[in-house]
Amino acid sequence: MDKIKQFVTDFGWPRIIIFLFLLFLFIAAPFVGVRIDASISDVFNRFGQNALFVLAMVPMIQSGCGLNFGLSIGIIAGLIGSTLSVQFGLTGLMGFFGAVALAIPFAVIFGWFYGLLLNKVKGEEMTIAMYVGFAGVMFMCIMWLILPYTNSTMVWGYAGKGLRTTISVEGYYRQVLNDFWAIRIGTDFIFPTGMLLFVVFCAFLMWLFLRTKTGTAMTAVGSNPDFARASGISADRMRTVSVIISTVLGAVGIVVFQQSYGFIQLYTAPLAMPFAAVAAILIGGASVNKATMVNVLVGAFLFQGLLTMTPSVINSALKTDISEVIRIIVSNGIIIYALTRKTKVTK
Repeated sequence: MDKIKQFVTDFGWPRIIIFLFLLFLFIAAPFVGVRIDASISDVFNRFGQNALFVLAMVPMIQSGCGLNFGLSIGIIAGLIGSTLSVQFGLTGLMGFFGAVALAIPFAVIFGWFYGLLLNKVKGEEMTIAMYVGFAGVMFMCIMWLILPYTNSTMVWGYAGKGLRTTISVEGYYRQVLNDFWAIRIGTDFIFPTGMLLFVVFCAFLMWLFLRTKTGTAMTAVGSNPDFARASGISADRMRTVSVIISTVLGAVGIVVFQQSYGFIQLYTAPLAMPFAAVAAILIGGASVNKATMVNVLVGAFLFQGLLTMTPSVINSALKTDISEVIRIIVSNGIIIYALTRKTKVTK
C-alpha cells in the first residue's frame, strides 16, 4: 500500500487521470467505429513528430529561463534549412541531414541573439519569449516573399518568386526516417522505427550533456544562481548556451516533423507550435524550474495521445467535426493548469 501511495505521489494525480482517460478512449474507440491499429500508429507517429519540440524545452528550464514560448525562432531556422535543402535539390537521407546541417548555423546565430535578449529581461523571460517568437514569424512572412528562391517546387508559379504557403517534400526527404526499419502490420499499423530511434538518440545526447561540466553548471544556474555565481559560473553565459541548444533542437525538430508530415509549412504556421510543446512538457511532470527526459517522453506521449484520440473518438460519437476546438481546449487548458502551480517542482 505504501508503494502504491509513493507511486501516486511520484507520478502525480494529473498524469494518472490523463493516462486513465487516454486508456478509456482506446477502449471506447472500437464502439464508435475508430480503428485501434490506425489510432495507435497515429499516436506513435505524432509522438515522433513532436518529441524534439518538447525536448527543446529542457535546456531553458534547467538554466532558469523558464518555458521556451519563443521556440518559433528555432523553427524558423529549421524552415530556412529545409527550404535551402529543397532549393539545392538534395534527396533522401542527404536531403534530411542536409536540411539539418543548413539549419543549425542559423539556429546558433538566432539563439545567440535570442539569449542575449533574455539576459536583459530576467524574470520576464516567458512573456518576452512569446512576443519574440511572434515577431520573428511575422518578419519571416515578409522574407519568404522576397528571398531569391528559384526551385519551381517552392515558388509561386504565376509570379515566379515568393515561396508557397505549403511545399511538398515528396521526392526530396519525405518519410526517410519513418521508413527506416519501419514495422508494418496489416494495412493500417506502421511503427516509425527510424524516427523514434532518432528521437531517443537526441534525448540520450541531452541526458549526457546535462551530466557534463557545462550541463551541471547550467543546472546550477537554474537551481541556485547565487551559489553558481559564488562558484565562478557565468549565469548569463550558461543561460545563453541553454537558449542556443533549445533553438537548435527546435530547428532539428521541425525538419523531423516535415519528413514525417510530408510538407514544409511557412508563413504563420509556426505561431502555435510552441504552445503544444509547452503543454506536453508540463503534462509530463516538469515545472518551470525542473525537467527530465522522463518528463519529455511521458509528456509528449500523453499529450499527443490525447490530441489524437480525443477528437477522433468524440467526432465519431457525435457525428461532427470539432477536432480543432478540442485541441485548443486541451492544450491551453493544460498550460493554464500547470502554470498556476509553477512554484511546485515535481519529480
